[in-house]
Amino acid sequence: MTVTAAEKATAPRLRADASRNRARIIEAAREAFVEQGPDVPLDEIARRAGVGNATVYRNFADRRELIHHVTLSVMHQMVGHARAAMAEEPDAFAAVARFTHAAADERISALCPMISQHGDPDDPELEQAGGQLQASVVELITRAQQAGLLRADIGAGDYLATVAQLTRPLPGSDCISVDGFVHRHLQILLDGMRAPARSELPGHAVTMEDLRRSD
Repeated sequence: MTVTAAEKATAPRLRADASRNRARIIEAAREAFVEQGPDVPLDEIARRAGVGNATVYRNFADRRELIHHVTLSVMHQMVGHARAAMAEEPDAFAAVARFTHAAADERISALCPMISQHGDPDDPELEQAGGQLQASVVELITRAQQAGLLRADIGAGDYLATVAQLTRPLPGSDCISVDGFVHRHLQILLDGMRAPARSELPGHAVTMEDLRRSD
């Protein structure tokens, strides 16, 4: 069968449209999952993405697969934030601060319960993305400590756990909304992380390994 020039020109455009639709679905799903939880109707996700229901199912076989790709997308974006912060910020502590506020904007902690309930922790893609994200956090913290800008008694696990707690929606958040205060509270955290330390922390610096053992 002969393929015409018009058909050749149309094929890349169709592939680009499909790629944009897939990206819109993932972004709409992320926002919907944050706002309404993992059981949000897929019809609502399609509406937010501006596509038909059939387009959602054509790209993702079921809800679990969609959650999987939302999780991967958020992890990859956070790795990108970390690399950009380290490359572009004037000092190592500014890179930590930039990444911290980016984590809040991505609402990564709001997705944590969904990931633990519906994700497969042994999935190789998720394991690789999670490893890259943890390595980026360790590098951010280590660089700031080596520059003498971040107190030495804080581990990467301390940092990650505290950011997760401060950015996760509170129980009963329908009554008490903290969304408007998250960046304020993160700045309080960052000020407390600066060197020199003004207090002695109990216990020991928590590492990523400590966090994994506590799961």
